[in-house]
Amino acid sequence: MSILGIGIDMVNIGRIETMTQRWHQKFLDRVFTKAEQDYCLQKHRSHVHFSGRFAIKEALLKALGTGLSEGMSWKEIETLRDESGRPLVRLSGRVQHFADQIGVSDILSSISHDKDYAIGQVILQGQDMEDKN
Repeated sequence: MSILGIGIDMVNIGRIETMTQRWHQKFLDRVFTKAEQDYCLQKHRSHVHFSGRFAIKEALLKALGTGLSEGMSWKEIETLRDESGRPLVRLSGRVQHFADQIGVSDILSSISHDKDYAIGQVILQGQDMEDKN
């Protein structure tokens, strides 16, 4: 198993708070899945949790080396929690297709928040497709 990519992103929590207040459902529906919204909106300071998930989306796109291109969508990257509370990243659509093409089999992720910032880190593991040939 190889590391195929690593990405990190830091988000100003106040920026996400402003966007959720200004654009509310339009912003949430454009960027976050229903499951992400359900999880974050049950929290007292939902913008903090949305910020962490936004950071993971950005970090994942950096790890893939694609940015938000080739018809990829924010909602094709979903961060939920496993039974122990760890962030669990699931892909779908074009993002999943691209990850499959480069051999991603596992996504390790971490989210942290502190006063004004949220940070997300992603490590992509798998079999390098060049090694298979």
